[in-house]
Amino acid sequence: MPRLLLRPTIYVFLIFAFFSCQKDFSVSYATSALKFSKDTVFLDTIFKNIGSSTYRLKVYNQEDNWVKIPRIKLGQGDNSNYRINIDGISSNNLENVEIPPKDSIYIFIETTVPNITTDEFLYVDSIVFETKSNIQDVKLVTLVKDAKFLFPNKGESLFIIEDELWTNDKPYVIYGYGVVNSSKSLYIQPKSRIHFHNNSGLIVYEDASLTVGGKLGEEVIFEGDRLEPYLKDTPGQWGMIWLYPTSKNNIIDYAIIKNGTIGLRVDSIGNSSNPTLKITNTQIYNQSIIGLQARGSYIYGENVVINNCGEVSLALQIGGKYNFKHSTIVNYWSNHRETPSVYISNWYKAEDGRIISRNLDEAFFGNCIIYGNNEDELFLSEDGGAIFNYKFENNLVKYTNRKGELGYEIDGNDNFVNTIINEEPSFWDQYINDLRIDEKSSAIGKGALNIANTVPLDILQITRNTANKVDIGAYQNIAR
Repeated sequence: MPRLLLRPTIYVFLIFAFFSCQKDFSVSYATSALKFSKDTVFLDTIFKNIGSSTYRLKVYNQEDNWVKIPRIKLGQGDNSNYRINIDGISSNNLENVEIPPKDSIYIFIETTVPNITTDEFLYVDSIVFETKSNIQDVKLVTLVKDAKFLFPNKGESLFIIEDELWTNDKPYVIYGYGVVNSSKSLYIQPKSRIHFHNNSGLIVYEDASLTVGGKLGEEVIFEGDRLEPYLKDTPGQWGMIWLYPTSKNNIIDYAIIKNGTIGLRVDSIGNSSNPTLKITNTQIYNQSIIGLQARGSYIYGENVVINNCGEVSLALQIGGKYNFKHSTIVNYWSNHRETPSVYISNWYKAEDGRIISRNLDEAFFGNCIIYGNNEDELFLSEDGGAIFNYKFENNLVKYTNRKGELGYEIDGNDNFVNTIINEEPSFWDQYINDLRIDEKSSAIGKGALNIANTVPLDILQITRNTANKVDIGAYQNIAR
């Protein structure tokens, strides 16, 4: 019974609402010039064949009455590589568009440019507004870059790389995972730019090798394929660089690896006495999970800089052998993070729940900064069933847990030599990954000379040993 009494009331209300929303006045054609939020819409740089972000243009009705715009269209019509949505309607040519008095509508704009004949060019068009009184237009401008596109065959997720040289004449855009085939090698020239699409990356298979041969000022850059400025520091845009078990003699010098999920994953010790990975003068930033992850590996690193990772900046797991000198390994992730900048263990948990330990033959850190915006930025996790060899010499470390409840006690521990605890490294600007140290830094002059003599130049090729004093970290202090 209550439902029968309620229904007529609802119907009356809906009918009243419907008619009350109808315009009870006429719509006239615009008599004054339309106003726009921009005279020109710049769609940021894109690669050919890769769609842009969506941009918007606001169109204002300055009159006191409803106005009608007879036609809104793209200047090149159906031949245009731009796409527009006018007040919720996808159309490159729309007639009789109405705008309420003193109100506005939005036009959303995208583009994909399929073919270009030069390395880069400006692609332009316009949105044309035809009114009774005149014709107005808003320019559309996009810089389009050519690139070398590498991708799997249809239905596959991997493509094979044999012995290859990647050059710096054009950027590379990677779809899926490129795999350096077993016993093959990939060399990447200085100043090369490698762009990965979403969920893409690079894998180096068994007995294969990767050499990244960057130089100061000509770094090899690994990043996503979206070039819009607002995405330039956004993590998680692509997958990872994965050095597979028994890959060997991998060398990375002067690289910038940014905006991925895991910057570098290094799996197990290779089949030679050389390090699985020698990484020098390299910066890893803005990874949504881990900056550098090693699992039972052998890594030598100097002048390594890591920051802004969703979980851990440097994870040395399941034993192995590691030697890091004059590196700045910090984490100033802006969201909540419970994990430390540096995590070291000699064990892992198998799928059946068993704890399996492997020897940590060496974990040496000399003249390094380990810091961040958490209270404790170093965590050592030992299983007694395997060797756990570690040593920290002349490092600046953030570690409030000095009694070892969550890790290892530093005070009185012979494995920590000349450790500076919880003093300010004083970076230029850690939140934009500028990890140079200023004149207030506690790292100045506190490094060990014997370690610095093995790494005499910092990441900017500045001489370290000044009057027998060296600074801790990847950067020697210089005046701003």
